[in-house]
Amino acid sequence: MSFLDLAEKRGSIRAYKPGPIPEESLKQVLEAGRLAPSAANFQPLHFIVVRDEQARARLQEAYTKDWFARAPVIIVACVDSQRAWTRNDGRNYGTVDAAIAVDHMTLCAADIGLGTCWVGAFDPAKVRAALDIPAGIEPLVMTPLGEPAAKALPKKRKDLKDLVHWERW
Repeated sequence: MSFLDLAEKRGSIRAYKPGPIPEESLKQVLEAGRLAPSAANFQPLHFIVVRDEQARARLQEAYTKDWFARAPVIIVACVDSQRAWTRNDGRNYGTVDAAIAVDHMTLCAADIGLGTCWVGAFDPAKVRAALDIPAGIEPLVMTPLGEPAAKALPKKRKDLKDLVHWERW
């Protein structure tokens, strides 16, 4: 499959089949996140893998959609902003590093037939409490991971002409 085919295939899955996913598949997804580039190669990320049913239920208190905790795995991507590269104007790139890593993981999951859904609209304090995340580590993104029980909705994307500027604005 070409990269563009994979990018087209990946979508937000909001229904998962019950049962565990193969350990090797989980390791592949995590490896994709590990291999993702980070600014200045500082690698300020941490991934919390949540498989326990009670722990997933605690995470659902932070993001209350019914489908969320039904996935067999939830990965929480966290950043240690103190260890992330910072640009000269003070812009910390930890969030960018996390976005790249999670994107790698979601594409890898799609490539091996698993579903994901980027979740950012959660209560970070509740996630921190549910998973005993230490001070200074920020939970940024959660994604359920599992075998899809339904297809993603068709993609609606802007035309290139609405996004691309040639040579200058």
